[in-house]
Amino acid sequence: MPEPVKPPKRPYNSPRRRQQADATRREILEAARRLFEQQGYAATTMGAIASEAGVALKTVYVAFETKSGVLRALWHVVLRGDDGEVPVSELPWYRETLDHPDPVEQLRLNARNSRIVKLRVGAVGEVIRTSAPSDAEIGELWRRIQADYHGNQRAVVESLWEKQALDPSLDVDRAADILWTINHPDVWHLLVVQRGWTPEAYEEWCFESACSLLLR
Repeated sequence: MPEPVKPPKRPYNSPRRRQQADATRREILEAARRLFEQQGYAATTMGAIASEAGVALKTVYVAFETKSGVLRALWHVVLRGDDGEVPVSELPWYRETLDHPDPVEQLRLNARNSRIVKLRVGAVGEVIRTSAPSDAEIGELWRRIQADYHGNQRAVVESLWEKQALDPSLDVDRAADILWTINHPDVWHLLVVQRGWTPEAYEEWCFESACSLLLR
């Protein structure tokens, strides 16, 4: 008599184990953030990250595979906050900006978002920017960050254009480049980090500059 066919085993999925894995992942990312910001990307090893996080080296490799994978995951967390899996275009603070009916208020909200996000991502963004020329994978990450950010700023400009609020001397492409430049991380670094502007002064400058250059 043939042996009965055994049903396939169901994958074991313990909520407690999932929570533990998520907590370990967060600890690794926080450890990596401290090291990247203190000593730079190139000088930080996977072993140092494991030691700083208090986990086995294998755990870091299983979770992120490569050092660039660690930095990529860290970027997504600091950019999106608790909504790490949600694209910026779907986050509430960004949707609030796009959906607001008043063009001036849209630019005010956009400047507010620029300040809040840069306070959260500034140091990690600088690690990525300075590492991009010497590491191909980080260079690709930096290019993708720039493209995504330009696209998000362009969506704000397109909303202004649809309201017929855009300066008639500008097309959407040129206006998007202007808004992207005003809110660019490099400008934040120059004004806030190097020149000592307060984040609030930076926000007000972004708002006033955008209104002056973009609105009819």
